[in-house]
Parts: sequence; C-alpha cells; structure tokens
Amino acid sequence: MAAAAAAAAAAPPPEVKRRRRIVLFPLPFQGHINPMIQLAHILHSKLGFSISIIHTKYNLPNPSNHPSFTFHPISDALSENEEPLLDPILTIKLLISSCTLPFHHCLSQLLCHHRVVCLITDAIWYFTQAAAEEFGLPRVVLRTSSVCSFSAFAAFPLLRDKGYLSNRDSKMEDEIRELPPLKVKDIPLIKTKNEEDVFEVIENMVAETKKSSCLIFNSFQELEGPDLAKLKQQFLMPIFCIGPLHKYISAASTSFLTQEMSSISWLDSRAPKSVLYVSFGSVAAMDEEELAEVAWGLAESKQPFLWVVRPGLVRGADALPDEFLSEVRERGHIVKWAPQQEILSHPAVAAFWTHSGWNSTVEAVCEGLPMICSPFFGDQMVNSRYVNDVWRIGIKLERGMERGEIRDAIARLMKGREGEEIRERGVCLKEKASLCLSEGGSSYLALDGFVDLISSFDESLV
Repeated sequence: MAAAAAAAAAAPPPEVKRRRRIVLFPLPFQGHINPMIQLAHILHSKLGFSISIIHTKYNLPNPSNHPSFTFHPISDALSENEEPLLDPILTIKLLISSCTLPFHHCLSQLLCHHRVVCLITDAIWYFTQAAAEEFGLPRVVLRTSSVCSFSAFAAFPLLRDKGYLSNRDSKMEDEIRELPPLKVKDIPLIKTKNEEDVFEVIENMVAETKKSSCLIFNSFQELEGPDLAKLKQQFLMPIFCIGPLHKYISAASTSFLTQEMSSISWLDSRAPKSVLYVSFGSVAAMDEEELAEVAWGLAESKQPFLWVVRPGLVRGADALPDEFLSEVRERGHIVKWAPQQEILSHPAVAAFWTHSGWNSTVEAVCEGLPMICSPFFGDQMVNSRYVNDVWRIGIKLERGMERGEIRDAIARLMKGREGEEIRERGVCLKEKASLCLSEGGSSYLALDGFVDLISSFDESLV
C-alpha cells in the first residue's frame, strides 16, 4: 500500500499529462540552434503547445532567456573537452555516438510524463528516427540549410556513380550536368581525415529524413520554388518552406558570444549605404595568410567596413598587422562579435561579405543586401553558387581569399552599374520575402499546412 501511495504521489497530475507538448532536439551549433529555437517560439505562440527542448550540455542555451520552455540537458562527448575539435565531421560523429542512449532515455522519460504530439529534430540527428519509431511518435525534420543544398546532399550517390567525387582536383571548374548550375568545386563536402565519414553522415541524414513524417525548411517558395518542386517529387512526403524564421523572432537570445553594441554606435556615425559588413559566421576558420589577404583586400578597397573577427576565426595567431590597423583606422571598425540582424538592417550598411551560411544568406535576402560570398565548406558552397548564378544578388569569390579579387569584388558591388543591378534584384527579393509572411503569402500558407499536419498528429493521440 505504501509503495502504491508513493507511486501515485510521484505521478504527474492528469491535467499535466493531457497538455499538448512538442519535443525539439537541435544540433548544438549556432547556425542550427537559432532556427530551432525560433521555430519553438512560433509553435508555442501560434498553437499554444508546451515546448520541451532536449539539448546537449555542450553549447546549452541559457534557459532563463526562454522561460516558456523546459530544457532537458543530456550528456555528450564534447561538454567535458577543454579544447574544441576542429574537424566538423569528427565532432558530429562523436556527438551522435555519445548522445544516442542519453537522448533515448530522456525522450522515454518525457513520454512517461507528458502527452507528446511529435518530435522535431535537426536533420543531422538521424539516429532519432529509430527512437521515434520505437515510441510510435511522429518525427518532423528541420533542415537548417537551403533546399538547393539539401538536394545536392541527396544527390551524393548519383555524384559518386557519375565520377564527380573522384579526382576532383583536376576538374574543379567542370559543370555538374545533373545539378545545374553547380560545378565540381561546389559539391558540399566537408574536409575531414576520412572522406568516407562524410558520405556516411550525409547518406544516413538523407535516408532517415525520408522515413520521417515531414520535412521543413527555413526558406520560402519565391526563393527556392524550382528546387522545392524537384525535392517534393523525389521525396514524396510533406515538405514545407516556412521561413524566414528570424522575421518572427530574433536570434539574439541564443547567441553564444557577447555581442559588441559598439558596432551599432559606430554605424550610426557613417553615411547611408556606405559600409561593407564582413562576418564569416560562428564556425568557419582560416589560416594567418588568408587573414592577411582579407585584411589587405579591405584596405585596398578604400571602403568603410565593419569586420567581425571572432575568437577562433584564425588558426594560429589572429593579430592583425599594425600597418593594416594604421591604414584603416579612420574607416574600419573591428569587433569580436556583433548583433548581425540589427547590423544588416542598419541604413549605413550597403553590402555583406559572408561565408554563405544559410541563416546569414536569408537574413541578407530579407534586407535586400547584395553579398560577396566566401564559402568555407558544406552547404555554403551551394548557397554561394546560387547567390552568384541563380538569384544573381551577389558575387562569389572564385579564387578563395586573394586580395586582388577581394578588392575588385568590393568595387564591383559598391560602385558602378553592376552593383546597382545586383542591388535592384536584391530589393525585389526583399519585397517577396516580406510578402511571403503576410496573410495569404507562401510561407504563411505553408506554416498553416504544417500546423494542420501537427494537429492531425495530436488528434491521433485522442
């Protein structure tokens, strides 16, 4: 009798069990956490779902910034490491191997105490599909990059069969006939010690995504309509473009680094449409020689610039030459991290030099800002090609970090007729991005469709 009474006391009240809840599981990197947390806020405010977020202890967001959500930290292989891992694929494989069992246990406990409608996970957490099937829980996949890059990932078996992945160095400029406008050098690979690990992660990600109940993107129909149509034919499952997610809620509350607000006050002192904003995201790294080429390319351009040089951006010493700092003292401002969304919307900013991460690309599109693209790895290669060749709202640096090309690209974008035409196309896309979120717009309707699908999951639990 005492044991039964204790069990009854420990059980959650019936009204808690009945409350509709969605469980989300983001990959613990800035570019993946931001859209997942933004999605959580949308679902909470639009539908009134309770939100539980399973998260690694590594890069755990501050729960006090999201008081409406409950966070459930799980152990991982990185949170105890003092030194960051520099190999992205090794990092992902370590996370997957160390998180599989803790995730399973945490989800099991949540299902014991709550009425969970569905699980939403990052696409790279492909092992979560098996857990969802075991618990009879619908799994929704959030792919935090572009539709066009995901299509390129899905085409890896084809690229292998056609020989595009072998002896790449000798055919980097060759076009991929099956995936226009991509070239061999645009294949979204990630440098790692064992290239087979890349293929394993990507092929598992795609295969397990196909088994899920739904796939959603932080994109919009007017930007990626043709690629979205092709992907729907290939995957034969509900796919929704519900972005741009950052237009619903800012990503500032999930930033890992302290944002230096001096960047805004500095911009306030500059003339309208005069400043080039330079930021290569939260993960990309370059060597000292590349840093020097970026610096002197900026110096030789003679344009005002705001440059984010975050800790970890440079492999080795990250000190900028004294002669460079002296040269740009009157027209350059350098910070460790910055409030990017505020900067991109600032009237002084004329263009954005970016690593072509998807969040940065979408944020620039929404502000109508032309881009200079310097991709480092993965989906950034595809995104930059589309910016240059398909949407034609920017310039891709084809030779990497080379000061002459940098100087010339800045001049092409900030001055002359070519820059004006790029800006005009960007303004048109900005208008479409705004309209897609308004009532009756493509993303508005897609979000409604996604909501209806989740509601059908909920009804099946009754």
